[in-house]
Amino acid sequence: MLIGYARVSTKDQNADLQVNALKAAGCEKVYIEKASGGDRSRPILLEAVGYMRSGVDVLVVWKLDRLARSIRHLLELTEQLQAENIGFRSLTENIDTTTPGGKLIFHIFASLAEFERELIRERVMAGLQAARERGKLGGRKHKLTAKDVAVAKTLLLDSSISADEVASRMKICPATLYRYFPGGRGALSK
Repeated sequence: MLIGYARVSTKDQNADLQVNALKAAGCEKVYIEKASGGDRSRPILLEAVGYMRSGVDVLVVWKLDRLARSIRHLLELTEQLQAENIGFRSLTENIDTTTPGGKLIFHIFASLAEFERELIRERVMAGLQAARERGKLGGRKHKLTAKDVAVAKTLLLDSSISADEVASRMKICPATLYRYFPGGRGALSK
Protein backbone atom coordinates (compact mmCIF):
# COMPACT_ATOMS: atom_id res chain seq x y z
CA MET A 1 0.00 0.00 0.00
CA LEU A 2 1.22 3.50 -0.78
CA ILE A 3 1.15 5.90 2.17
CA GLY A 4 1.60 9.59 1.41
CA TYR A 5 3.36 12.19 3.53
CA ALA A 6 2.86 15.90 2.83
CA ARG A 7 4.56 18.68 4.77
CA VAL A 8 4.24 22.45 4.75
CA SER A 9 6.43 24.74 6.84
CA THR A 10 3.84 27.16 8.20
CA LYS A 11 0.20 27.07 9.14
CA ASP A 12 -0.50 29.62 6.38
CA GLN A 13 0.76 27.29 3.66
CA ASN A 14 -1.49 24.81 1.91
CA ALA A 15 -0.65 21.14 1.25
CA ASP A 16 -3.32 20.68 -1.47
CA LEU A 17 -0.80 20.46 -4.36
CA GLN A 18 1.12 17.71 -2.56
CA VAL A 19 -2.00 15.84 -1.45
CA ASN A 20 -3.46 15.89 -4.99
CA ALA A 21 -0.20 14.54 -6.45
CA LEU A 22 0.04 11.83 -3.78
CA LYS A 23 -3.55 10.70 -4.33
CA ALA A 24 -3.03 10.73 -8.11
CA ALA A 25 0.02 8.47 -7.56
CA GLY A 26 -2.24 5.96 -5.78
CA CYS A 27 -1.72 6.78 -2.10
CA GLU A 28 -4.61 5.32 -0.13
CA LYS A 29 -3.81 7.32 2.99
CA VAL A 30 -2.07 10.72 3.25
CA TYR A 31 -0.57 12.22 6.39
CA ILE A 32 -0.25 16.02 6.46
CA GLU A 33 2.16 17.81 8.76
CA LYS A 34 2.79 21.49 9.43
CA ALA A 35 6.41 21.70 10.59
CA SER A 36 9.76 23.07 9.48
CA GLY A 37 11.85 20.78 7.30
CA GLY A 38 14.75 21.29 9.68
CA ASP A 39 12.68 20.05 12.62
CA ARG A 40 13.70 16.45 13.23
CA SER A 41 10.90 15.70 15.68
CA ARG A 42 7.85 15.38 13.49
CA PRO A 43 5.05 13.46 15.21
CA ILE A 44 2.91 13.06 12.07
CA LEU A 45 5.82 11.51 10.16
CA LEU A 46 6.45 9.15 13.09
CA GLU A 47 2.75 8.27 13.11
CA ALA A 48 2.84 7.55 9.37
CA VAL A 49 5.89 5.30 9.68
CA GLY A 50 4.37 3.58 12.72
CA TYR A 51 1.23 2.83 10.71
CA MET A 52 3.17 1.21 7.88
CA ARG A 53 3.63 -2.54 7.55
CA SER A 54 7.06 -4.05 7.03
CA GLY A 55 7.61 -5.54 3.58
CA VAL A 56 4.27 -4.24 2.30
CA ASP A 57 3.95 -0.46 2.46
CA VAL A 58 5.80 2.36 0.69
CA LEU A 59 6.16 5.92 2.00
CA VAL A 60 5.57 8.42 -0.81
CA VAL A 61 6.44 12.12 -0.85
CA TRP A 62 5.78 14.70 -3.52
CA LYS A 63 9.37 16.00 -3.37
CA LEU A 64 12.49 15.01 -1.38
CA ASP A 65 12.61 18.34 0.46
CA ARG A 66 9.18 17.58 1.95
CA LEU A 67 10.80 14.74 3.89
CA ALA A 68 14.15 16.32 4.83
CA ARG A 69 16.18 19.47 4.26
CA SER A 70 19.65 17.88 4.18
CA ILE A 71 21.03 14.81 2.45
CA ARG A 72 22.24 13.54 5.81
CA HIS A 73 18.76 13.75 7.36
CA LEU A 74 17.19 12.25 4.23
CA LEU A 75 19.61 9.32 4.37
CA GLU A 76 18.93 8.79 8.08
CA LEU A 77 15.20 8.64 7.40
CA THR A 78 15.51 6.32 4.42
CA GLU A 79 17.92 4.06 6.33
CA GLN A 80 15.31 3.86 9.10
CA LEU A 81 12.67 2.93 6.52
CA GLN A 82 14.99 0.37 4.96
CA ALA A 83 15.73 -1.16 8.40
CA GLU A 84 11.98 -1.57 8.88
CA ASN A 85 11.65 -2.99 5.35
CA ILE A 86 9.49 -0.07 4.20
CA GLY A 87 9.90 1.28 0.67
CA PHE A 88 10.29 4.96 -0.23
CA ARG A 89 9.26 6.95 -3.31
CA SER A 90 9.65 10.58 -4.30
CA LEU A 91 7.35 11.60 -7.13
CA THR A 92 9.15 14.71 -8.42
CA GLU A 93 12.65 13.19 -8.43
CA ASN A 94 11.31 9.83 -9.65
CA ILE A 95 13.15 7.85 -6.96
CA ASP A 96 11.79 4.51 -5.81
CA THR A 97 13.84 2.44 -3.34
CA THR A 98 11.73 -0.62 -4.09
CA THR A 99 13.56 -0.85 -7.43
CA PRO A 100 17.24 -1.61 -8.07
CA GLY A 101 17.70 1.79 -9.78
CA GLY A 102 16.18 3.63 -6.85
CA LYS A 103 18.45 1.78 -4.41
CA LEU A 104 21.44 2.72 -6.58
CA ILE A 105 20.50 6.41 -6.44
CA PHE A 106 20.33 6.27 -2.65
CA HIS A 107 23.67 4.49 -2.41
CA ILE A 108 25.15 7.26 -4.53
CA PHE A 109 23.57 9.87 -2.20
CA ALA A 110 25.00 7.99 0.80
CA SER A 111 28.45 7.92 -0.76
CA LEU A 112 28.31 11.64 -1.50
CA ALA A 113 27.18 12.40 2.05
CA GLU A 114 30.00 10.30 3.49
CA PHE A 115 32.50 12.04 1.17
CA GLU A 116 31.17 15.42 2.33
CA ARG A 117 31.55 14.42 6.00
CA GLU A 118 35.15 13.33 5.37
CA LEU A 119 35.96 16.62 3.62
CA ILE A 120 34.50 18.58 6.53
CA ARG A 121 36.50 16.47 8.99
CA GLU A 122 39.72 17.09 7.03
CA ARG A 123 39.08 20.85 6.95
CA VAL A 124 38.37 20.93 10.69
CA MET A 125 41.52 18.95 11.49
CA ALA A 126 43.61 21.21 9.22
CA GLY A 127 42.11 24.30 10.85
CA LEU A 128 42.84 22.98 14.35
CA GLN A 129 46.42 22.12 13.35
CA ALA A 130 46.95 25.61 11.89
CA ALA A 131 45.54 27.16 15.08
CA ARG A 132 47.86 25.03 17.25
CA GLU A 133 50.81 26.14 15.15
CA ARG A 134 49.81 29.75 15.87
CA GLY A 135 49.66 28.92 19.59
CA LYS A 136 45.89 28.75 19.87
CA LEU A 137 44.00 25.94 21.48
CA GLY A 138 40.91 24.60 19.77
CA GLY A 139 37.76 23.24 21.28
CA ARG A 140 35.02 24.39 23.55
CA LYS A 141 35.78 26.22 26.77
CA HIS A 142 35.48 24.17 29.93
CA LYS A 143 32.17 24.53 31.76
CA LEU A 144 33.80 24.43 35.20
CA THR A 145 36.84 26.29 36.50
CA ALA A 146 39.35 24.53 38.75
CA LYS A 147 37.59 26.13 41.73
CA ASP A 148 34.20 24.84 40.50
CA VAL A 149 35.64 21.32 40.14
CA ALA A 150 36.90 21.45 43.73
CA VAL A 151 33.46 22.56 44.97
CA ALA A 152 31.75 19.81 42.94
CA LYS A 153 34.16 17.21 44.36
CA THR A 154 33.41 18.35 47.91
CA LEU A 155 29.68 18.12 47.24
CA LEU A 156 30.04 14.66 45.69
CA LEU A 157 31.92 13.44 48.75
CA ASP A 158 28.80 14.22 50.81
CA SER A 159 26.66 11.11 50.28
CA SER A 160 23.50 12.96 51.34
CA ILE A 161 23.68 15.06 48.15
CA SER A 162 22.83 13.24 44.91
CA ALA A 163 24.94 13.62 41.77
CA ASP A 164 21.92 15.20 40.06
CA GLU A 165 21.72 17.81 42.83
CA VAL A 166 25.46 18.52 42.49
CA ALA A 167 25.05 18.97 38.73
CA SER A 168 22.06 21.25 39.27
CA ARG A 169 23.95 23.39 41.79
CA MET A 170 26.90 23.68 39.39
CA LYS A 171 24.48 24.58 36.55
CA ILE A 172 25.61 21.68 34.37
CA CYS A 173 23.97 18.45 33.28
CA PRO A 174 24.88 15.17 35.06
CA ALA A 175 26.71 13.89 31.96
CA THR A 176 29.02 16.92 32.08
CA LEU A 177 29.63 16.30 35.79
CA TYR A 178 30.66 12.71 35.02
CA ARG A 179 33.09 13.94 32.35
CA TYR A 180 34.90 15.77 35.15
CA PHE A 181 34.60 12.77 37.51
CA PRO A 182 34.76 9.56 35.46
CA GLY A 183 33.63 6.69 37.63
CA GLY A 184 31.48 9.01 39.75
CA ARG A 185 31.61 8.96 43.53
CA GLY A 186 33.28 5.56 43.66
CA ALA A 187 36.39 6.91 41.93
CA LEU A 188 36.76 9.90 44.29
CA SER A 189 39.27 9.82 47.11
CA LYS A 190 39.41 12.26 50.00
